[in-house]
Amino acid sequence: MLTGAEYLDSLRDGRCVYIGKERVDDVTTHAAFRNAAASFAKIYDLKQAPENRDPMVSEEGGEEFSTYFLMPRSRQDLERRFETHRRIASWSYGLLGRSPDNFPSYLSGLATHPQLFNDLREGSGDNLSAYYRRARREDLFITHTVTNPQTTRRPGRPEPDGAASSTLRVVDEDDAGVTINGLKMIGTSAIFCHDAWVGNLQPVPDGHEDETITCAVPLGAPGVSIWSRKPYERFAGSEFDMPLTWRYDETDAAVLFENVRVPWENVFLHDNVEMTREIYMRTPGHSLANHQANIRFLEKLKLLTGVAHAVCRANNTLHIPAVQGVLGQLAARLGLLEGLVMGQLHSCEEMVPGSGYVTVNRRYMYAALHWCTNHHSEICDTVRELLGGGPIQMPADSSVLADPELCQKFERYWSTPEQSAKDRMKLLRLAWDLLNSEFAGRNTQYEKFYAGPGFVMDSYSFTSCPWPELEAAVTELMAGYDAETAI
Repeated sequence: MLTGAEYLDSLRDGRCVYIGKERVDDVTTHAAFRNAAASFAKIYDLKQAPENRDPMVSEEGGEEFSTYFLMPRSRQDLERRFETHRRIASWSYGLLGRSPDNFPSYLSGLATHPQLFNDLREGSGDNLSAYYRRARREDLFITHTVTNPQTTRRPGRPEPDGAASSTLRVVDEDDAGVTINGLKMIGTSAIFCHDAWVGNLQPVPDGHEDETITCAVPLGAPGVSIWSRKPYERFAGSEFDMPLTWRYDETDAAVLFENVRVPWENVFLHDNVEMTREIYMRTPGHSLANHQANIRFLEKLKLLTGVAHAVCRANNTLHIPAVQGVLGQLAARLGLLEGLVMGQLHSCEEMVPGSGYVTVNRRYMYAALHWCTNHHSEICDTVRELLGGGPIQMPADSSVLADPELCQKFERYWSTPEQSAKDRMKLLRLAWDLLNSEFAGRNTQYEKFYAGPGFVMDSYSFTSCPWPELEAAVTELMAGYDAETAI
């Protein structure tokens, strides 16, 4: 397994990263990315620390690997995975959504059913198993680019003369592999990853078989370029002023593949419209990955709830019944989500009969995913109300503390009996960064569309609900009476 230093060194692979027109030579030292890179490196070190090795390090056949690569065969295995995800999420307060344990959850779930892939294309399942073992052995950090750009052109939408679709597709293939060309979204953390998993979590229409390619591509490969959105870390100023932006801006990116060669051993599905999305749903891949997302959101909710209480304590409002009621509602929501997550483990299920592998309860997982997506903004708004106007009453930034005369005035006029001005500013700057900064705005958008738009969230719960069982109760009830018995 990689150490933090080895992980950072592995990112110096000549990858092509752009911030606007600027090409970044080393993401581990650049002002826009270095602190986030260090946060990911910390995960690699902490998971191997003596106090974390059990449960975060697993062993099989004499090989040690990170537990987030463990293919679960029992509830106990799922519990070890849960604790691994929980600790990793707690180290970033749930703010690193695509941490190194996210995509291995997809990959581990897919790898439990290699026969599915072999049935679709001979040797593809063997390729998948081999890639899974290599990723596990080398402790790879993998992003997934499984969304097509919003500019995708589809049947019925006319294209300008001579214009080609920007969507990634296979443009050539031979005995050695395929050549891909086009754009994929949304490569969250791609700047900090080793490989990109290219695929589709959106349906692909008939006639577009060349877009159904599912493969793994090293992000330092020739022809791959990573186009970062505005990196907020670069403009954070100081850790005191924007502590979350400073450390945890994992950065989202578009990944452009220009005539990139992919060998057959890294190709897992090709020319199959129906299955390009279904592979995630017919294996534990989707459920295990979104279970990780539930756990990560739970840690973020703990931070939001803790900030709410700390602000009320600083404002000396904890004795007010109305404030206690709002905090009680936040505490109830925290307990509700934790119960949903734990229920996923308690009621785990075998998804692929006869495989010997289990996954979390999908119905409970999708319910939690639906709840998180639909309540994040509401919870943030509740904490904003408790926050009040405090943050905008503070000086522009912490540089005031460096001037003895100004600092003295600041302490005199901005302090409270409960808190020094400096400590109050520190808390309010943290709260602002969590709720109102550009970093916070990105996180709001991220949580809103984490697993797709609202109707997609609804469909997951619709398809996983045991409708026959629910209707059976209706039928049983109606069978107990008839018109002849009416009075």
